[in-house]
Amino acid sequence: MYGIISAMNEEMTEIKKIMKNIEEEKIYELTFFKGIINTTEIVLVETGVGKVNSARVTQILIDKFNPEAIINVGSAGSCNEELEIGDIVIGSKLVQHDFDITAFNHPKGYISNIGQFIESDENLIKKFNEIINNKQQKDFKLKLGIIASGDIFCTEIKMKDKIRQKFNADAVEMEGASIAQVCKLDNIPFIVIRSISDKPNGNNAITFDEFLIKASKNCSYIIKEFFK
Repeated sequence: MYGIISAMNEEMTEIKKIMKNIEEEKIYELTFFKGIINTTEIVLVETGVGKVNSARVTQILIDKFNPEAIINVGSAGSCNEELEIGDIVIGSKLVQHDFDITAFNHPKGYISNIGQFIESDENLIKKFNEIINNKQQKDFKLKLGIIASGDIFCTEIKMKDKIRQKFNADAVEMEGASIAQVCKLDNIPFIVIRSISDKPNGNNAITFDEFLIKASKNCSYIIKEFFK
């Protein structure tokens, strides 16, 4: 069984569309959707926005369903000028850009007993890299890259540029690295897939709402390809 985690309903809804034999299970006021994609058993859940919500739900998913791996899908802002709306970043590494214990001579993003970056599972990276190499012609790009997470919806160009410069991040969002941290501590293979929904420019909250569905559909396409 694979666990699939999304932060928002729009992201989760697109995954549900490619699932069959869906059943619901309620745990702690959360709704877990159990079903099948192609021939693989799936449990899908929406976490809500932010690192605490996503970490909480990830641990519940692991405790209750014992998945063999977890995939986090969703939207993100672009930190890389080469990435456009709808393009997809497959996170080879995750970092919490707002975690700061630099007062103790650690680099920004460094977490005790974790490190600065959390690397996704090598086998999952390899499988998604095969999708990149074999992808049929589509109107969006796919790339392996670095995803930065923090409890801030990034709107300012200055902040985006700082995250790009400090971490070489391709995308910025609010959940992936906390999901990665829980999976790492629990020895669960994971990977984070993010489609670009906006480009931080001081007014990108409007763009985010406009293109969230497009980003979610592109993530759903990649998940469907993965489970073929």
